[in-house]
This record gives sequence, C-alpha cells and structure tokens, in this order.
Amino acid sequence: MTDPAGTPGAQAATVGAAALAEDAAPEAEPITRRLGWAFWLCVGWLVVIVMAAVLAPWLPLKDPDANLVNRDLGRPPYSPSSDFWFGSDLDARDVFSRTIFGARVSLTVGFVAIAFGMLIGGTLGILAGYFRGWLDRIISFAFVVLLSFPALALAILITSLIDRGLLTISLTLGFLAIAPVGRLARATTIQYSDREFVVAARSLGARHPRIIIRELLPNVVIPMGALALLGMAVAIVAEGGLAFLGLSVEKEETWGKLILLGAGSRELENSPWIAMAPILILFLTVLALNFAGDKVRAYFDVKEAAL
Repeated sequence: MTDPAGTPGAQAATVGAAALAEDAAPEAEPITRRLGWAFWLCVGWLVVIVMAAVLAPWLPLKDPDANLVNRDLGRPPYSPSSDFWFGSDLDARDVFSRTIFGARVSLTVGFVAIAFGMLIGGTLGILAGYFRGWLDRIISFAFVVLLSFPALALAILITSLIDRGLLTISLTLGFLAIAPVGRLARATTIQYSDREFVVAARSLGARHPRIIIRELLPNVVIPMGALALLGMAVAIVAEGGLAFLGLSVEKEETWGKLILLGAGSRELENSPWIAMAPILILFLTVLALNFAGDKVRAYFDVKEAAL
C-alpha cells in the first residue's frame, strides 16, 4: 500500500499548511523595559528631600536649636499642630525643622561615603579586572580581608581612635564600601575586557589608560550607579546605628541622633512623634533609594532583559 502522506500532493499540502500556520502565528513582541511611575515617584521624593536639605538655611523654618516655649500650649513637648507640624521635643524645639536640618548631615554622610567607596573601590576593581595576574590576586585578597573584618567593629575602632567629625564618619563608612564596590567593578570589567570593541581598540594600538577610560569605564559605571543608590541607603542607616552607640557626628544633628533623642521608653509612650517623625523621613528616603537603585539595576541588566 502507498502512504498517502508520501504523495507529492500530500507533501505540498503539508508545506502549505505549515506556511499558513507561520503566517498566522503572532510575531513575538519585543521586550520593553520601563522604569515605571513608582521609580519617578521615588526620584521625586529624593529631589524634594535633597533640595529641602540644601536650601534649609533659606527656607522659612523655625530655628532648630531655639526653645520655642508656648505658654498657651502648656509644658513641652508639644504634639503635632499647625504651630509645630511634627511636634516638639522635650526642650520645645521644632521637630520638623530639626528633621530638615538633620537631613543635611545624614545625606552628606551617605553621599560622601558611597562616593569615596566608588572612587577607591571602583578604581581598584577596574585595574584588577583589566590587568589580571598578580595585581588581580593582590587586590582580590585585599577585598576578601575587608569583607571578612566585622564592619561595625571597624567603624567603632576608627571613630573611637580618631574623632567623630563629619568627614571621619563619612570616610569610615566609605572605607567599608570599598570591597563591595570593588568586587562589582572587577566582575563587570572582566565581563567587558574581552569584548570586540576592547579587542579592536587594543589591536589599533590604543594605550591602557584610553581603553580603560573610553571603552570600559562607561560600561562599568552603569551597574556601579545602581549600587551607589543602594550603598547610600546603607550608609545612612549605618550612621543611625552609630548614633545609638554614641559614635555619630559631633556637634551636628542627624536623623540617627534625632531618633535616639526620642527613643526612650517614656518618650515613646508619652510623645512618640519625637522619634517617629525622623523615622518616617528616614524610612521614606531609604525606601526611595533602595527601590530606585533596584529599578536602575533591572533596567540596565542586559541578561535579564534578554530572558
């Protein structure tokens, strides 16, 4: 017997049906990556809090150190009202004004810390990933040592031996960020150092500094930028932790010190706004930094977008 599927007419019909099926199948839509409205909401909050911190001396705010005793309101602390938006502390100082002025120091600590970590750690990571060999082994070993040392103990040691100035606290937290930033920069550099555009630049006689700055750095900066937002959030929270140990910035108000001021059991029971107001601002800022950093990482992650 002859197989009907083997006849020329049946084969032609099969091929025609397959072609029609391919034409009828919807084309795969390209994957579109969007940051989304929540990302821009976080960016908006960060812009507002940074501008408020920068312009705090020129804004119509109450003196953060003034004792604004109001006989009509009785004895301080005063609860939130039209006169005191976030209430006042036990010394009748405006909590809202102190929170805005505290943002100046907390945001400065976070920014300087991650900038220092990116400058030192990023440079070492790029050099290790590009040159490889013995330089990579030495730098990688240094990163492992830094990651192995207890971060809190190192921060306490440095601030106890030197001082508790703004620069010291910022650079101490930045020193702790060197290893994580450096490892990311090293891994990204290794990923791109053998790409076609780097090989082409090297074959054309480009020197190492030009290859690193013109070819590798633009590709390394993108993941480091996402990590910078996350690292800034970690540095702000770390400053708050140092404040509870009495090792935060001296002679300056920070969010951590403001939270500590109202963290007593009596204050939390009778006047919780003293601690809750700076806690809320700290929470929203750290949340915005974490969410924005995660969205930036996902947006520029080519591997995830290709899946």
